[in-house]
Order: sequence, then C-alpha cells, then structure tokens
Amino acid sequence: MSQITFSVRMDAEVKKQFDDFCANVGINASTAFNMFARAVLREKRIPFDITTESDPFYSESNQAFLREAIAALNAGKGVMHDIIEADDE
Repeated sequence: MSQITFSVRMDAEVKKQFDDFCANVGINASTAFNMFARAVLREKRIPFDITTESDPFYSESNQAFLREAIAALNAGKGVMHDIIEADDE
C-alpha cells in the first residue's frame, strides 16, 4: 500500500503533550493518527463523542439534581452538615 504525508497544524504545547502521551503508551504520533483514521473508517463515525457539554457539572442529570436540592432547601427541608477540612485529621 502506498503512503503519503499528512500535515496537521496544532498548538506547540498540545503537540508536545500528545507526543509525550504517545511515547508513554509505546507509539508515535503517526501511529496514533493512523489508528484514529482506521477507527473512523471501521465505525463510520468519529470514535468519541463531540459535545459542547464537556463539564459533567452542566449535564442535565446533575442540573436536575441541583434544582431538586435547591427546591428542598427553599422548602425548609435542607440538612445542615459540618464542614470538614481536608487538613483536619
């Protein structure tokens, strides 16, 4: 199979971190990109979720939990807890 060169532009720090990660798992960036391309072709999709909701705090389930907790507090059904500092042992 013939091969070509594929250039990717990215932030220098991201490239360094990516190269470090690849080295830690025993591959290089070229192998990682080939693995990604093959996964895309095999699965016929990007093999991971792409979303604007990267912070689980903003997930719908957590927001629903927070709304319920706020409603309980507003209804006087809250439970007071002591603050325990991590340094206290």
